Amino acid sequence: MEDVNRRNKKIERWFHMFRQAIDSKVSGVVAERINWDKDTLKRTLLLGRRLASAICVLFGISSAVEAQTNDVYTLKSCLENGLHNNYSLQITRNEQKISANNATLGNAGYLPTLDFTAGYVGTVDNTESKLRETGETVKENGVFDQTVNVGLNLNWTLFDGFNISTTYKQLKELKRQGETNTRIAVEDFIANLSAEYYNFIQQKIRLKNFRYAVSLSKERMRIVEERYHIGNFSRLDYQQAKVDFNADSAQYMKQQELLHTSRIRLNEMMGNTNVDQMVMIADTIIDVRADLVLKELWEATLSNNASLLKADQNTTLAQLDYKKVNSRNYPYLRLNTGYGYTFNKYDISSTKKRDNLGFNAGLTLGFNIFDGNRRRERRNAEIAIENARLQRNEVELMLRADLSNLWQAYKNNLEMLNLERQNLVAAKENHEIAMERYMLGNLSGIEMREAQKSLLDAEERILSAEYDTKLCEISLLQISGKIINLLY
Repeated sequence: MEDVNRRNKKIERWFHMFRQAIDSKVSGVVAERINWDKDTLKRTLLLGRRLASAICVLFGISSAVEAQTNDVYTLKSCLENGLHNNYSLQITRNEQKISANNATLGNAGYLPTLDFTAGYVGTVDNTESKLRETGETVKENGVFDQTVNVGLNLNWTLFDGFNISTTYKQLKELKRQGETNTRIAVEDFIANLSAEYYNFIQQKIRLKNFRYAVSLSKERMRIVEERYHIGNFSRLDYQQAKVDFNADSAQYMKQQELLHTSRIRLNEMMGNTNVDQMVMIADTIIDVRADLVLKELWEATLSNNASLLKADQNTTLAQLDYKKVNSRNYPYLRLNTGYGYTFNKYDISSTKKRDNLGFNAGLTLGFNIFDGNRRRERRNAEIAIENARLQRNEVELMLRADLSNLWQAYKNNLEMLNLERQNLVAAKENHEIAMERYMLGNLSGIEMREAQKSLLDAEERILSAEYDTKLCEISLLQISGKIINLLY
């Protein structure tokens, strides 16, 4: 609002100059040419004041609409809301929980299995038996025997060639990799939301610049129209001013659409269910940092970069796969125990029924001599380790290249930003001088439009330089693993 008030004061000052010009040049000669009375001339002189008041009211209404939101967001609050509500991050965290749940002794095979079993078997047979002593043949039809068993069985692999311990280490490493994947997703999200946050600020500043351009074009068209009616300007001047005003108005409306799109995107990334809600941003400018140091960034990248850490974890996982293949070169030892009850009922046997209740235990020692795949799997595991190391080196090289490119762009944008700030000062002074000359009638409309366009171009260049510098800064912080500091 301070910029708006300052610009309104300039417009009122220009109106005052215009009224002085009209008083000195038009009140005598022009009034005689078109036979104006004093009331008509006063109404003409007051028109500028009314237009200035209307513009101020318009700006006040626009500011009031923006203030209708309950919350004022800072970058930190946007990030906190997004990290808590964003659906993609919630999915990533759930996947991390799955990796953590899998890293248990039982899943690795350290713990025994305990089974409860119960069963019933009934048989109906026709039997024919021949006695040894007498040679007599005895036939029985419909012999019904029954068996009932209930028991607990425990099976435990005591040693499996270090396969169990290697599997547990692998599950723990996968848990750490799940945490790394979550960190990568969080850092990407922080970088993307921060970029959109500053893009929203950029679009708001650009809208304000276009609004100012519309007010200047409208005032120019009013001045040309009045001077056209009094015969001081040609119709060509009036038509050109009208074309410029319409062009600025169309550009302003297009910018409103871009600001709306940025606001929707910001609400979406923060997880707001009402994506159309108004967003009030605390920051009004894009504040860039100029204190980053390349050496510190690279050292931080080597020690903190999440992608590099994930590549190291992939190498560890490949080495553990190789150990699991080699575990089959060792014997295995398994414990089998059970405790149960068995009931047998016989139809024709000399024993009518039999009950068994007891404990059993046994050890199984084995060794896999040949399975046809061990050598092939060992060679593939060795290749996988080599590939993981190569991928790690590739990631480091890519990070070095990205950091170098981003650093060069960052330094260039800082220099361009300083240069554009100087250009903006010169463009503002040039525009003020041109407006004063235009009010006095010493400057053509085309020359006035060129001065206005130079000012708007300077404001656009400095805005783009600020945003591009901020994007480079965010990317540098992300590569070096320092992007999380934006939350503090």
